[in-house]
Amino acid sequence: MASCSWHSLPNEMKLSIIDILEAEDVKVLSKVDQRTYQACVPAQFKKVKLNDYEAIESFLENVPRNYCSHIEELDICTQHATNSMPVLPRIRADSVIALLSASPSLSKLILRVSGSLDKSIISPFPYLNNLKHISISNCGDEKRAPLSERLVVSIAVNTRNLEELSLDRITRSKMHAPELEGAYPCPPLALNDEDIQDHPILGSELSLPSLLRIPTLRKLTIRDTHLGHEAWTSIPVACRLQVLDIGSCYHEDDGFNTRCTERIMTAVGPTVNEFSLTAAVSDSVFSEPSATPLTRLRKLHITPFFPVDSVVETMANLAGSPVEKISVQCFQEDMVDICSALEKFLSLRVARGPEFYHKLKQINVSVTNNADDEDDDTPTQEETEERLEATRRLQDFCRDLQLRSIVEKEISKKNSKPSVAPIAAPTSFVDARRYHVKGRSMTI
Repeated sequence: MASCSWHSLPNEMKLSIIDILEAEDVKVLSKVDQRTYQACVPAQFKKVKLNDYEAIESFLENVPRNYCSHIEELDICTQHATNSMPVLPRIRADSVIALLSASPSLSKLILRVSGSLDKSIISPFPYLNNLKHISISNCGDEKRAPLSERLVVSIAVNTRNLEELSLDRITRSKMHAPELEGAYPCPPLALNDEDIQDHPILGSELSLPSLLRIPTLRKLTIRDTHLGHEAWTSIPVACRLQVLDIGSCYHEDDGFNTRCTERIMTAVGPTVNEFSLTAAVSDSVFSEPSATPLTRLRKLHITPFFPVDSVVETMANLAGSPVEKISVQCFQEDMVDICSALEKFLSLRVARGPEFYHKLKQINVSVTNNADDEDDDTPTQEETEERLEATRRLQDFCRDLQLRSIVEKEISKKNSKPSVAPIAAPTSFVDARRYHVKGRSMTI
């Protein structure tokens, strides 16, 4: 058999080989020689993560600008490194603009902002034609440096092919929420954002509900953001959302968050296939198949911050939708209560008859770490046994009703290895169990 050296391979073949390598392997291969390094450049710069403003500046100073043309996924943070001298919002914005303008292949952007950016940051987005996924979050102090909804909405509506948008800790603009000024419990307001340029279609109405007028939008996530704008019920909806993930606002109570959630559900419900809940649903209109706006809802997710006492009522109120899969995520201290609530729901399903959740096929429960818990908060033997018994009861109930179910439970921490493993799995799952350790998983 004739041998073939690496350098005699066609460039397309080299790129194909490099493309299937792990990132660390590409890094090692790139050190072979200069020609190989150049062949590895597209793979090395396909995904770029810059964790602070100083990293952005260093990247712009040291990386050839033409390398940015290979960037497809970009994760950047404008927060300053420890003890660094802060720069003006306009200077931070100029650095981000320089990076975005040099990245025409960009398809996914994660923008973590510490304080607001200058309005000039909007300028490159109309020209990023490949950009389909945007995530924007305020990682700083919202009260001292709010991130204006007008700025964020303007970025979104100026992105021509936006399909997925995720927003976290966005602040209402005083221009769109004058009624909140001085109101208890005094949520933060963004000021001095009236000079953001009007949109050709939306005009000056750059409030959060205007996101529903983006025709290409298919997935919308909004977390830790005040959603009290009345326009959610009146805005002309141009998008066909398939996935909706609405979180609660920590400045308001459960009742307020429920009303906001229900308004948005009503507005976009006819097209939504997947929905993630943080606030309860109390409106019984969602329980009637002939009246519910959620006529296509098949996947329902309940987050760890959802009020446990409202699980049964909310699920009953969503009975009008053809839900096939329910996923519940909880903190370990809520595991017993969540399993008990799901048992009550299944008992209600039996009592209501075959038309109540007649499409339901699967219920999954998973435990997530509470950021407020200390690492050494090991459950007692009694707590562990109680949680095991709760999951066994739910497992048996699901099996009796012929439902597929994966209930992930915490394993003993005697060896300081926080892990969870599925139980309640039907036979088809037994040979593909997944063990999760610190956010990583492997199939055995």
